[in-house]
Amino acid sequence: MAGLTTGGPNVDVSLLYEVNGAARHAPSWLDTAVSLAGEYGILLALVLLVLWCWRGARRQDETTAADTFTALVWTPLAAGLALLVNVPLREFVGRQRPFRQHEGLQVLDPGWGAGLGNTEYSFVSGHTTVAMALGVGLFVAHRRLGLVGIGLALLEGLCRVYMGVHYPTDVIGGLALGTAVVLVLAPLALALLNPLVRAIAASPRCGRLVRSGERARPLPLGLAQPQTPPAGRRTQDNDLAA
Repeated sequence: MAGLTTGGPNVDVSLLYEVNGAARHAPSWLDTAVSLAGEYGILLALVLLVLWCWRGARRQDETTAADTFTALVWTPLAAGLALLVNVPLREFVGRQRPFRQHEGLQVLDPGWGAGLGNTEYSFVSGHTTVAMALGVGLFVAHRRLGLVGIGLALLEGLCRVYMGVHYPTDVIGGLALGTAVVLVLAPLALALLNPLVRAIAASPRCGRLVRSGERARPLPLGLAQPQTPPAGRRTQDNDLAA
């Protein structure tokens, strides 16, 4: 398996040189921004997106809030599990980092370019795996925010190739692994976690983790829910009062 795209003319290596080659002509501030985003920034943004979704989910009705919270609990668990699966997979494939196999690459991560003898394998991309697992898990909880999360995961993969630390197929493998772990195990995981979440919601002390106690309302969708006028009061009266 070590021979997986390690040399010779092929699409994987060609794309690597094309994407990474842009770093040679980009200003230094852009290279620094991409390096920071690919190493830390995008993953941090995904975590904040999950927290934002949790904040909005707490204002939903009891049943919907519990279901959304269950999916949000599964999201980081799935990301951690996908990362654990990646460890033996990397050892099995045994693919070296691209800058160890090909000359002329612009390595943006100082840890890799400093010649410190790092022998970590390349396939699959751990950063992309975690990012995609968070994005797909968020999609299970909330479709619109999940699409944003998946977009960030794709951007993460592009950054890793731009930095010169992964082949494009490393990124594709990470996207596939993160997606598979979340979706394949989701039915079992959600079935096991949902009773626990509902017990937490019913707890006087911990219930606010699931529901805020405010009037139930859905996550913002740009449309306000119509209000029913009180008994004995006509709609026209409400309009005049307004």
